[in-house]
Amino acid sequence: MAEKVLMKGNEALAESALRAGCRFFFGYPITPQTELAAYMSKRMPKICGTYLQAESEIAAINMVYGAASAGARAMTSSSSPGISLKGEGISYMAGSDLPGVIINVQRGGPGLGGIQPSQSDYWQATRATGHGDFFMPVLAPSTVQEMADCVYRAFDLADEYRTPVMVLADGMLGQMMEPVVLPEPKESLPEKPWATTGHKGKRTHNIVNSLYLTADALEKLNIERFKRYEVIRENEQRSEAFMLDDAEIVVVAFGASSRVARSAVVAAREEGIKAGLLRPITLWPFPTKAIEDALSHAKAFLSVEMNMGQMVDDVRLAVNGRAAVDFYGRTGGVIPTPEEVLSAIKDSAKRGGVL
Repeated sequence: MAEKVLMKGNEALAESALRAGCRFFFGYPITPQTELAAYMSKRMPKICGTYLQAESEIAAINMVYGAASAGARAMTSSSSPGISLKGEGISYMAGSDLPGVIINVQRGGPGLGGIQPSQSDYWQATRATGHGDFFMPVLAPSTVQEMADCVYRAFDLADEYRTPVMVLADGMLGQMMEPVVLPEPKESLPEKPWATTGHKGKRTHNIVNSLYLTADALEKLNIERFKRYEVIRENEQRSEAFMLDDAEIVVVAFGASSRVARSAVVAAREEGIKAGLLRPITLWPFPTKAIEDALSHAKAFLSVEMNMGQMVDDVRLAVNGRAAVDFYGRTGGVIPTPEEVLSAIKDSAKRGGVL
């Protein structure tokens, strides 16, 4: 059996990335993700990898762009304000069809905000990470084990679909310690015949570029890219169901808030309320199929988030008026309590006709 080790979430992200074949890390320190970069600075030299603390977040994402262009598995990490600075580079990567992994260990905002955990970057991650027409897969772990699992999977997704992939965690998950079984190191990585690795006169030049001066050419490429996004929507939706089979009120929560919501659902069941938890693991593509399945028995939905209401928009779009959708959230780095969520479940159940 694989050995369990006790690790902090940020460190589990880093070690799992190394085992996934990441050999280039470019970052810049910012709380609450700095331990990830610190871990990389120690481990990379021991495995012939490259760790570089860039002069800025903007420089770091463009270094990922360069390494990814050459076919390497590369990663950067930051926390909320730093991800905003990386937005242009992420868009360039999407526009050049480059794989790469971006970690966001969220903190409260807007502005400098605070260093406490938050989920207020949901819109940014799923809607507007950077300019232009593009999406990218976004994975949301809820445990330290999933921190390791999600980043390991993220590199494969990035290579399979030639797209940047984000792991959206938060300060609570980054700082907490839990037992984790680390994945086995990858023995081989996929070939990348498109990479700019030099050709020695044996093939035509590979060009990595996101600039298209002809409108028709750019439109054609964007249409082709969105066909790929539809494949991702169809094949890569992931979620977890908890007590959902007969749930009349469905709590939808991701990441750290889902841990609180799970306790509240158990408490609601003990009081005779048929509550269940639907936990999105992919925030993009959003698990609309799971929502559709839940609608066969659900009378109400409650989105629980550590923000002022962001994922609830996707819940409403998926429900499409067929059931009541409510929201409960705390913001600024405040973590909701199970008692608060239980109270919100009861209120939502009354409005939805469950009670």
